[in-house]
Amino acid sequence: MKSVRSLAAGAALAAIAAGWSGAALAQETVTVWFTKGFYKGEDDALLAVVDKFQKATGVKVDLSLYSTEDCVTKSVGAVQAGTPPDVGFCTTYDFRTTGQWAFEGKLEDVTDVIEPLKGDILPDALVTTYLMNDKTKKKSYYAFPVQQQMMHITYWKDMLEEAGFKESDIPKSWNGYWDFWCDKVQGGLRAKGKRIYAVGHPLGVAASDTFYSFLTFANAHDAKVVDESGKIVLDDPKNKAAMVAAVKDYASISSRGCTPPSSVNWLDPDNNVAFHNRTIAMTHNATISIASKHLDDMNNQALTPEQREQAKKNYLDNIRTTQFPDKPDGKPLPNLAAVKTAVVFADGKNKKRGKEFMAFMMKDENLRPFVEGSLGRWLPTTKSGLASPFWTDGKDPHRALVYKQFSSGTIPFQFVYNYKFTAVNAENVWAKAVNRVLVDKVAPEQAVDEMIVRIKQIAG
Repeated sequence: MKSVRSLAAGAALAAIAAGWSGAALAQETVTVWFTKGFYKGEDDALLAVVDKFQKATGVKVDLSLYSTEDCVTKSVGAVQAGTPPDVGFCTTYDFRTTGQWAFEGKLEDVTDVIEPLKGDILPDALVTTYLMNDKTKKKSYYAFPVQQQMMHITYWKDMLEEAGFKESDIPKSWNGYWDFWCDKVQGGLRAKGKRIYAVGHPLGVAASDTFYSFLTFANAHDAKVVDESGKIVLDDPKNKAAMVAAVKDYASISSRGCTPPSSVNWLDPDNNVAFHNRTIAMTHNATISIASKHLDDMNNQALTPEQREQAKKNYLDNIRTTQFPDKPDGKPLPNLAAVKTAVVFADGKNKKRGKEFMAFMMKDENLRPFVEGSLGRWLPTTKSGLASPFWTDGKDPHRALVYKQFSSGTIPFQFVYNYKFTAVNAENVWAKAVNRVLVDKVAPEQAVDEMIVRIKQIAG
């Protein structure tokens, strides 16, 4: 577990910024847990918000930063024990816990904070935070849409050329695309005596990358799992057939030897590591963190001039970010967007100040630097954030692609319609089905039948 504490600067301040109710006591504290950023800029932007809030209110922010997995694990334990922080923001809450906590009445209703912001929040981001509470028997806003992510393809342009191909050779059709990388690119690299795999294909059951990537394949095949009322519809013959095709498709990348054998055990960072080590030529990833690592390196004064120059060449010339190919039916693939949610816990000791902190955080002058501090890894959830030159000036090749991709439209994950799918994702029934095919050699039809049974047990 990685943890840092930020201390209030000096003694309590006498002046309280206009618009904040009540006078804060000298030692009043709000407890805040966040996922630690990938880049220094993320954490620096967060610490700047904390410092501004402390100076504006005189309230001490007791801030802890945790690794991605520790953040959600610690949060779940604290909620179960009745000792949560006032504010939590972990970047897998949306996939694993937010909907369930809202349903169980574990979250504070934050409608009074969200309402004034609604006009600026992007609609698909807003719907992710409008959740059912079983205690009140109605929906309300129980989370803050801080940032979001989409799926991208990242590849080494120089490795593609080494294999004997140009970027214009890459097909746009679904089957043609994967055949090109698996057969032609991998074949071209192997012909040069290099033991390189064409695709970094997450398959690990413990990785959120696996279910995000798999659900992108399911989306490509139009496999509908749940309708907007929350009813499971995967057992409809058309949806079941589409899911069988998705499982077969996803497993085939591994069965044809196109991804490293170790990818069945990969955790979330491992496809990034394989890419940086150049043992794979391409991977799909739910952020542009792979490219952004080289942007970070090219500006990192702790590295040598030669290392910074190579990172710059990688970022601007060697690495490409692009989107998925068209669906098997030839239509464009809609972009699944996952909204990263912050929450105020109902059992927090100072939830009133927790809501104030998040209201402060959600102001454009505070939220925008925090999101942009990720170097494009996270996307804005607001119209004003998306209009920033950071995204619109077209100067950065990776962010320009992401902006174009995002502007073409997004759709929410189906789990927003049934909170129990956070448990389905946490169990990763998707990866388990694929591994049943790859490891246990069962037919895709059987794997999907088992998947449907398990989904109904969890979310039916």
